Amino acid sequence: MTKDEIFAKLQDVLENDFEVEKDNVKPESKLFEDLDLDSIDAVDLVVKMKPFMNGNVDPEMFKSAKTIQNVVDILEPLSK
Repeated sequence: MTKDEIFAKLQDVLENDFEVEKDNVKPESKLFEDLDLDSIDAVDLVVKMKPFMNGNVDPEMFKSAKTIQNVVDILEPLSK
């Protein structure tokens, strides 16, 4: 998957599973401050993205992720 495809999938998951308005999900959106996710939501988001990834997605990899772009950058190598 390309970074754009991963971003679009994240938008869909956040809208459908976390009730976040798609228009509010931008690369610079901060997971906790802007999207009002908590640490449990962040782990759930990673779990919901696993089916779209070819590699092993470990929630520990996302401890440093602060923005949607951080998540995309972490997931991109796992999607090849």
